[in-house]
Amino acid sequence: MCEIFCFNSNNPKEVNECLECFYGHSDEHPHGWGLANMQKDESMIDKEPVKASCSQHLKNILSNPVIGKNVFAHIRLATVGEIISPNCHPFIEADDNNRSWMLIHNGTIFDYPELDKYKEKEHGDTDSERILLYIIDKINDFEAKKGSVSTIKERFYILEKIIRNLSKNNKLNLMIYDGDLTYIHSNMKDSLYYLKNDEGFLVASTPLTDDKEWKPVELNKLFGLIDGNIIFESEEHENEFILTEENKKAMEDFLKSITGEIHD
Repeated sequence: MCEIFCFNSNNPKEVNECLECFYGHSDEHPHGWGLANMQKDESMIDKEPVKASCSQHLKNILSNPVIGKNVFAHIRLATVGEIISPNCHPFIEADDNNRSWMLIHNGTIFDYPELDKYKEKEHGDTDSERILLYIIDKINDFEAKKGSVSTIKERFYILEKIIRNLSKNNKLNLMIYDGDLTYIHSNMKDSLYYLKNDEGFLVASTPLTDDKEWKPVELNKLFGLIDGNIIFESEEHENEFILTEENKKAMEDFLKSITGEIHD
């Protein structure tokens, strides 16, 4: 599958050391990389469908300080969708009230037919992009009925319901940013970790420093972060994802189809 990374803080900090460690895992996740430095006035998003360690563009970015309060990164091991730029994370789309939403995903949607209608709307052909389009539709529907922009709390509980439903029979490690909140969710054991310190919150698929305080993200809950603090925490749902032999075979068959590689 993929690996994901997030830094959330109350003040802009340099995150190059963590990013370099994170992108160092690209030998196992060679099908693309992405980086998002999300800011209120201007956001930087870069991505390429090449292995991170082979990207001169990424090397150029990391040769300068990457400083931000809300920084996200992704390295891709394709399980759905071709190895092309539109399928690299992060994905970003605007809702009807011109709020920008960003999403990165580690996982696979095996069973959620409601996403199928977005195959005609998406720029690429990944289940991850469809998740974002689905979320935006739900936000648009809510705000149209309300007649005004949603509050932070309203958006959190809209996403809680969406993710609770989406997580059944699907691996759904997600990081989402809506301009205010950073949303974090994991439903697979030992697949997402966090470190809270004076710098802020670090969240990653595997610990990125030698600090012994890294802990697993609590499963089956949605967390909402602002300025390095948990503002919202949902009730726990029951949709823990356990990878089956059938799931593994489906992903291996897909990898063979796009790379011609054989995976034991």
